[in-house]
Amino acid sequence: MTVVGYSVLESANENLFKAFEDTDAGEGVTFDGPSYGASGEQSRGVADGQDADLVHFSLEPDMTRLVDAGIVAEDWKDNDTKGICTQSVVVMVVQKGNPKGIQDWSDLVRDDVSVVTPNPASSGSAKWNLLAAYGDVIAGGGSEEDAAAYMTQLFDHVAALPDSGRDATTAFTSGTGDVLLSYENEAILARQNGEDFDYVIPPTTLLIENPCAATEDAPEAASAFLDFQKSAEGQKLYAETGFRPLVDEGEIEVEGANDPADPFPVPTTMLTIDGDFDGWGSANSLYFGDGQDGNPLGILTDIQQSSGAGS
Repeated sequence: MTVVGYSVLESANENLFKAFEDTDAGEGVTFDGPSYGASGEQSRGVADGQDADLVHFSLEPDMTRLVDAGIVAEDWKDNDTKGICTQSVVVMVVQKGNPKGIQDWSDLVRDDVSVVTPNPASSGSAKWNLLAAYGDVIAGGGSEEDAAAYMTQLFDHVAALPDSGRDATTAFTSGTGDVLLSYENEAILARQNGEDFDYVIPPTTLLIENPCAATEDAPEAASAFLDFQKSAEGQKLYAETGFRPLVDEGEIEVEGANDPADPFPVPTTMLTIDGDFDGWGSANSLYFGDGQDGNPLGILTDIQQSSGAGS
C-alpha cells in the first residue's frame, strides 16, 4: 500500500504503520515507499499520476484537487471526523529560553525580530500560519484593513520562506530567524528528536485540521488503515508525536511538550477555518488565489508578492 502525505507526517506514520501491521486488518499489509513532501506539491504529484492508495494532506484544497481529478471520491468528508485524520495548532517556535520574549502576534513585527514560515505557494503549513496571524487581528476587534496592514508588516519581517513545514524547521534550527511559525506537533516532535528550542502557543491561534482519504482504486487495506488512523489507538499514537487527538482520550503524557502531563492546553481563542474563514472553499481563493485564468490575486498572495518575500 502506498501512502502519500505532507512532510511532517513521516515520523508519526512509522509508528502507525507498525501498529496497524500487528492488527487483524493489517495482517499481510506492507507499506511500500511512502512519499512525503510539501502538501501542495504532493497533491499535484498525485493529480499528475503519482501512485497513491491513501493521501493525507495539510489542508482541504489539496484534497479537493484530487476530487476534481476523479482520484478521490466526492463523499470523502461524509464520515464522523469530516475527513480529518490529524489536528494541531499554530505555534511560535523560539530560541531556547525565549530570549526575545515572544508571546503574541504583535511581537513578530518588532524591529528586532525576524520570522521563518513556509511558502504558501507550496506548503499547507504556511497557509495555516498566515491565516492564524490574520485572524488574530480580526479576533482582537480589528478590521480587514487592519489585518492586511499587519500582514504587510509581517512579510517585511520574514527571513525565509522554505518549501515545506519540515524545511522551515530545518532552516530555523540551522540558525535562520528568531521565530518559526509551525505546527505544534512539529515543534514537539523536533524536541523529542533532540532539538533544543522552546515554543509558545499564542493566546489566539488556529486549529489545524489535516484531511485524509483512500483513493478510488485503492485496495480495501487503505480504508482499513484510514479507520485505524482515526481509532483510539491510532489517535493515541499520533498524540505521542505531538498531534492533538480528534477526541478526548483522557490523560496522556507527551514527551517534548511544554508540560508533558498537560501537553495540549486550550488557547484563550481558538480560531477555526469553518467558523472564522468560511471554510477552505472560500478562504483558499480569497486569501491565496494565484491570479491565474482571470481570477484575482488572493489578499495574502498580493501582500506577499508586493513585499518581495519568497521571490
